Amino acid sequence: MDVVYASLHRRIKVLADPTSEVSELLDALWAHATLEDGLEHASGRAGTDHVDLLMYLLTLDPAVPGFRSVTQRVSSLLHRCHAGSPLMQGRYLPPDGPF
Repeated sequence: MDVVYASLHRRIKVLADPTSEVSELLDALWAHATLEDGLEHASGRAGTDHVDLLMYLLTLDPAVPGFRSVTQRVSSLLHRCHAGSPLMQGRYLPPDGPF
């Protein structure tokens, strides 16, 4: 299993309830995750101007055709999630990447 740390920066500073913010963000991640991403677990913590994420992904065999590194998969997932989620677009700046 591979672990990746990433941060998303807010468009505005602290929201009213950072606990529900993290929960909503994780829900959006799971809604946009595909089998190819290999996402197994995710957790987050809200800061004053950003949200930190730890994402646990399956380790894939680099010899398999179409192999994508763990950072490529996380970057793809975060970009897909941001593009497909009005909540993410309104709350966070587009993700940097790759991580």
